[in-house]
Amino acid sequence: MELLWRSSHIAGGNATYVEDLYESYLKDPNGVPEQWREYFDKLPRVETDSAHIEDIPHSVVRDRFAQISKMRVRTEATVQHDSQATEYERKQVRVVQLISAYRQRGHQKAELDPLGIAEREHVRDLELSFHELSQADYDTVFQTGSLHIGKADATLGEIHDALERTYCKSIGAEFMHIVNTDERHWIMTRMESVRSAPDFSKDIQLTLLRRLIKAEGLEKSLGSKYPGTKRFGLEGGESLIPMLAEMVQRSGSYGVKEIVIGMAHRGRLNVLVNTFGKNPADLFDEFEGKVEYDSSGDVKYHQGFSSNVMTPGGEIHLALAFNPSHLEIVSPVVEGSVRARQERRQDTDGDKVVPIVIHGDAAFAGQGVVMETFQMSQTRAYKTGGTIHIVLNNQVGFTTNKREDARSTEYCTDVAKMVQAPIFHVNADDPEAVLFVTQLAVDYRTEFQKDVVIDLICYRRRGHNEADEPSVTQPLMYQTIRKHKTTRDLYAAKLIGQGVLTKDQDDYLVNGFRDSIDRGEPLVSSLVSEPNKTLFVDWSPYIGHNWTDEADTTVDIQKLRTLGNDLNMAPDNFPIQRTVNKIIEDRRKMAAGATPINWGFAETMAYATLLEEGYPVRLTGQDVGRGTFSHRHAVLHNQKDESCHVPLQHISEEQAPFVIYDSLLSEEAVLAFEYGYSTTMPKGLVVWEAQFGDFANGAQVVIDQFITSGEHKWQRLCGLTMLLPHGYEGQGPEHSSARLERFLQLCAEHNIQVCVPTTPAQVFHMLRRQAIRPLRKPLIVMSPKSLLRHKEAISTVEELAEGKFFNVLDETDELDKSKVERVIMCSGKVYYDLRAARRERDIDNIAILRIEQLYPFPEDDLVEILAQYPNISDAVWCQEEPMNQGAWYSSQHHMRRALFKHKQGVYLHYVGRDSSASPAAGYMALHLEQLEAFINKALAPETPWEN
Repeated sequence: MELLWRSSHIAGGNATYVEDLYESYLKDPNGVPEQWREYFDKLPRVETDSAHIEDIPHSVVRDRFAQISKMRVRTEATVQHDSQATEYERKQVRVVQLISAYRQRGHQKAELDPLGIAEREHVRDLELSFHELSQADYDTVFQTGSLHIGKADATLGEIHDALERTYCKSIGAEFMHIVNTDERHWIMTRMESVRSAPDFSKDIQLTLLRRLIKAEGLEKSLGSKYPGTKRFGLEGGESLIPMLAEMVQRSGSYGVKEIVIGMAHRGRLNVLVNTFGKNPADLFDEFEGKVEYDSSGDVKYHQGFSSNVMTPGGEIHLALAFNPSHLEIVSPVVEGSVRARQERRQDTDGDKVVPIVIHGDAAFAGQGVVMETFQMSQTRAYKTGGTIHIVLNNQVGFTTNKREDARSTEYCTDVAKMVQAPIFHVNADDPEAVLFVTQLAVDYRTEFQKDVVIDLICYRRRGHNEADEPSVTQPLMYQTIRKHKTTRDLYAAKLIGQGVLTKDQDDYLVNGFRDSIDRGEPLVSSLVSEPNKTLFVDWSPYIGHNWTDEADTTVDIQKLRTLGNDLNMAPDNFPIQRTVNKIIEDRRKMAAGATPINWGFAETMAYATLLEEGYPVRLTGQDVGRGTFSHRHAVLHNQKDESCHVPLQHISEEQAPFVIYDSLLSEEAVLAFEYGYSTTMPKGLVVWEAQFGDFANGAQVVIDQFITSGEHKWQRLCGLTMLLPHGYEGQGPEHSSARLERFLQLCAEHNIQVCVPTTPAQVFHMLRRQAIRPLRKPLIVMSPKSLLRHKEAISTVEELAEGKFFNVLDETDELDKSKVERVIMCSGKVYYDLRAARRERDIDNIAILRIEQLYPFPEDDLVEILAQYPNISDAVWCQEEPMNQGAWYSSQHHMRRALFKHKQGVYLHYVGRDSSASPAAGYMALHLEQLEAFINKALAPETPWEN
């Protein structure tokens, strides 16, 4: 028995059992029997840099014990060889550890910096001596285990050379943080099998050179024609152009039909010309001001573009997203546009539409929206089947040094590890390495539908822009750059040295490019001259409409009642929470006309009728399923198994799609995503709801630079609806205000709509109008909070069926309009406070008008209503918000003009809270005191103000 223990316990049929025991031992030594623990304790322990022992491939354990078993069998006959066998076993394990070290940390030794000036920390783990190996072992044959070098056994010299070439040359790969074993092994196989340097054919090498010639040649041409003019050139990063060309062509070979690209300034003009096929002559005209202006426009390096190119898999549509100077904010916009295109194609896996986002290194590390976008990447509401990220890494952020101040992490790409994205760092001066990682990235995204990052480490030959002098802040770097040959020149010299082409042939290619650009010819040979129009959205039905165009938002009353009843029936054997059950029971009564209609019912019926009429609806935001204030309940939750039922998805088989998702806790990225979605999906209703109105503060850049200005900068139509809960309920400053004043300040040229509905019927027709009317303008809604359940904020089924959205609502109480001496104009919840106080005081000479649409201001509608009050002598604008906030400063001139048209000499007075640095009072007592004061002032029989 003892002999069996010593000789055969790790061989034959016992091998699998022993391997499993050893893996258990590595995780927890106390988890195996004592006899085995003592045995394993005497073996050299498998070391790993990973925090997870499960990251040790099982093949390492299996191969190790197979080798141990073989050595036992070979040496058991002679006791004197036991010590040699033990030494060999130890070294075999050390070889496995060496392989693991290169996979995990080889990138830290890789030759990534084209300039050769980046300081890298010494990595002891990659030394042979660290693993108790030496060059004296170079000729010893070891098992290669999971190392993919084409044979099961190799000398240590062969193994070491393969690891150096694979992980420490022009490519540094970070992938061992990925939990999924299949993904890790896929990357290992692809890289190790060709040592990260496949042999490319002469034709491919010449194609690479031609693309570099185009990239460098365009920059030189622009530099000579327009010296000192800002263009944010690509000099130093020219490898981006062959990278994008390969991405497009390889994606097309997989059957991709659309690619949406987002990028900031650096290299944008080069991408427009050399990737999208923009005619250089058109670009030159823009530099020279020879363009017609249809709107305010934007600078050249913010402009978008689209074109169609031919690939091995057929025609593919390329779209370059418009982008402001806020750099990374374009990332979620691209994701939203891609998601809309995928849904249009019923592309649930992301096989047909691919997002590519090009980042700057400093922005990628520094801007939080990058993290938010990564966090969205695998969620139900926002996933797009994986994004290919390219970091155009200049190694300097404007003038900020790379490591000391620009970030706290080793690489600018470290944020991508949060979603376990593989990261391929590559030296941009090695075009063939760039080509290889490009193919790797496209294939990974195709295989696993997940994000992948390429860190294209290059440099900036000029300053942040062409007017900068970079040596002021980075003198040593730019001393090196001035002496450094361009990527094109380096690669041409390499090919000449390999005999791929001659110096004369190289000169011929360069001169040929110069002739092409001088003739103003498009530089993309695969450009399709007559694009397939089915590859992109037709916006023509939505162009040229006016905001005053009417829309028929009426609904057959019987259809409305039937929908209202059917939607509010839970499925059989689907127990729902008691309060929710009461809500849907009440809604059935509302549908029947037995009780007045509240806000939640009216909103739900707006969606239901649109869906039934063929208009798709997408609703996202925090808590939208239930509604932050528990008014919506569009998603019913089974109380036994937590399954969900969405009634609006079960209206009929012919209905349009209804999508509703509770979003991650993000405003900036989520709102940008919905903007991108709505600029690509013109039909239907796209709604983003803030949990509280002030949450939109976190997305202000999206509001400023896209939603309110995108049409006039870039001619991009957008029908996005924003629901922003707004209302002064005495709950403090943070969640009272959606900052109405900010939106009104941004209003001009009929760019957006700002509405403050006060009845369920108003919200019903407002939402239907937004979808049915072909006008595509963003709709900003100051949504109520207390009005959701206010006993007087009600409507009838008839008002939903037969009405419309009224921009101005007239007085609803029965007043003798000829006796009215004062009109109070207001918006929102304050109307109900004013009306309640007026009724209590039996005032009959003051009328209250509600302006439900503050922009575009309905001046004609207001004049028409004012005409019914011939004897008014004064007018009041009353608001809850402080004087420096709300609608007063932005809208008073509109109201004064309407009053002047009606009757000269009627002065408009402000009534409301005094100006304040804070949106609202923090104490309930103070809130009520302020409310009582301005209500009293608005209704005072004697005018308490001086003209």
